[in-house]
Amino acid sequence: MQWRTGQVVSRTREWPGAVQYAVAVPELRGPGSEQETVAALAYTGLLGEPQVGEEVVLNVSALLRGLGTGGLAFIVSRADLPPDEPGPGHIVKARYTPLQQMLLAVDEQDSPHHPVLADADDLAGMPVIVADLHSALPAVIAGIRTVDEGLRVAYVMTDGGALPLAFSRSVAGLAGVGWLAGTLTVGQAFGGDLEAVTLHTGLLAARHVLRADITVVIQGPGNVGTGTRWGYSGVACGEAINAAAVLGGRPVGALRVSDADPRERHRGISHHSTTAYSRVALAPADLPVPAGRADLLAQARALAASATADHRVVAVETEGLLEALRGSPVQLSTMGRGLDEDPGAFIAAAAAGRHAATLLRG
Repeated sequence: MQWRTGQVVSRTREWPGAVQYAVAVPELRGPGSEQETVAALAYTGLLGEPQVGEEVVLNVSALLRGLGTGGLAFIVSRADLPPDEPGPGHIVKARYTPLQQMLLAVDEQDSPHHPVLADADDLAGMPVIVADLHSALPAVIAGIRTVDEGLRVAYVMTDGGALPLAFSRSVAGLAGVGWLAGTLTVGQAFGGDLEAVTLHTGLLAARHVLRADITVVIQGPGNVGTGTRWGYSGVACGEAINAAAVLGGRPVGALRVSDADPRERHRGISHHSTTAYSRVALAPADLPVPAGRADLLAQARALAASATADHRVVAVETEGLLEALRGSPVQLSTMGRGLDEDPGAFIAAAAAGRHAATLLRG
């Protein structure tokens, strides 16, 4: 861990659950002898809201190494401690770390929803869209809305990437305009409208508590990859397909696609999708592919032919998808590339959303 102390200079940005600050750090020097000012994020559910002039302790490890954390330091502690007011619940997340917290889970005994979930084990055919990268979320929902803007969409955030849901400005923006009916954080992830202990109870709560018509399952921002076949956090996509199928949902596997990624293994259909859906998913899923992309259709059919499960490759018409994506209320960006730089990535995700919505038409 690399720590620095600093002083809050100004409050620069905020969204539900998080506040971003400019923090002056004496140990980091800019041009001349000026102190370097870094962007630092505080999660209000953990720390409250530091004030200008306050001394804070920062975790700068990822910032100093240039990792993909949005160029941020993170505020770990404050000189002025926030009030400690115990809340309801007894489910601990970020367990056995210095920032562990006790939360009320939707499925625990003290929850008002426990009677509903105690015996629930059926999603009643609800489409469940599974995707690898968090950046797919707004594109998936844009595709859903080309079929029916009135559908209730829930987001289940798994713990393969960021653990705090508040790190996602996309979720804040989508919820703010009503594109999301609610959010659930499962496993060690936290900060959703509802907390759940497992992906399974998260899916059941999406259906039976939030009354979702469609649920999207994606890890939080900051996926992990090692350039190996199995060493990446998106391998959990296959497990999410299995969970949706076991519970009587209709799994839809959004394909990770790129026409611009400099890494060959991610061009066309990424090896992340190929491994997760062909080797990890043991239950069949629909694999939507943008119609007119003969290259992607061929890759998807090869994936399905090699898969353990009997997946169904579906060609989805793309008319109107690009316009829908341009109307997204949040910025579209995947691996640092926007819609104009890598449209195929977002169109593939939107196609999955469109297909899932059509399943509800019978």
